[in-house]
Amino acid sequence: MPKTRIAVAGAGLIGLAHIRVLQASPSCALSAVVDPAPSAAAVAAQAGVPLFASLGALLASDRPDGVVLATPNPLHVPQALQCIDFGLPILLEKPIATSVAEGQTLVDAAERSGVPVLIGHHRAHSPIMAKARQVLQSGQLGRLVAVMGSATFFKPNPYFDDGPWRREPGGGPILINMIHEVHNLRMLCGEINAVQAFASNAIRGFAVEDTVAINLRFANGALGSFMLSDTAACPRSWEQTSQENQAYASYEDEDCYVLAGTHGSLSVPTMRLKTYARDEDRSWWKPFEVGTVGLVREDPLMHQMEHFGAVVRGEASPLVSARDGLQNLKVTQAIAEAAASGRVVEWHT
Repeated sequence: MPKTRIAVAGAGLIGLAHIRVLQASPSCALSAVVDPAPSAAAVAAQAGVPLFASLGALLASDRPDGVVLATPNPLHVPQALQCIDFGLPILLEKPIATSVAEGQTLVDAAERSGVPVLIGHHRAHSPIMAKARQVLQSGQLGRLVAVMGSATFFKPNPYFDDGPWRREPGGGPILINMIHEVHNLRMLCGEINAVQAFASNAIRGFAVEDTVAINLRFANGALGSFMLSDTAACPRSWEQTSQENQAYASYEDEDCYVLAGTHGSLSVPTMRLKTYARDEDRSWWKPFEVGTVGLVREDPLMHQMEHFGAVVRGEASPLVSARDGLQNLKVTQAIAEAAASGRVVEWHT
């Protein structure tokens, strides 16, 4: 059976990661690279595929089975709409758009056309997330009460020197990093319907926040607290605990989420599980049964690409739909609004 032909638009860091998994895929193949940058020529030559300067040039010359859009954020919606016009399934990197209104335009176009759009929240394809959801859905923890989360890490000075826009509004960790966490929290705990937040720029003094304390209310009644900082020398972040991205130093004894229910708790990603064996044992004076949930750690980008191939072939629906991507953006922007205004921001789900 011939492999599903996938073109990758954007040969930056995440685009190169998609190219890497395509080259190793048992069911998909890289068909072309789309990028106007001079450096993209070497990428395409090394991969042995044609290079196109624009999506228009690609579509005028060839029709792949699907397209990965790993281009700068402002190009996400116009390029996705261009692919939808051609009826091409899309794997669109997050965020879905630069604004909720723009994202809604894309959601409407995708749903009206029926063209599949998979948003690249790759952690949704993580075996760690799948196992954590399985534990929650099994009822082992009882009814979910609370989640405590963190994304604390230290971004060095060159990160800001290389991208001065990261010092300006829109460049802080709320909009750059928190959107990943929002999707994880929605997958694990359900829909969020209210947020409040305090933000500080006391350490770096940039025009944008460096540290944020966030409270969340979920539609099922559970509550959450989340600490976000890109200036905290602390490894309690997904990148530094999941062991999924080898570019980061990893600490296998640290967690970034604790999910607490009426019968027990699960720490993620160490998967340490503490539960009471019987209802009558539930007391802070009684010991927990303590164990670790077994799992296999694998590259979620690899799983995401195999899923995208199935979506392109009509074998599956997008695990992260355009509407999901829009909801992640809405929650993330609500956190920014709550931090700026000092008000609780709430909505109906």
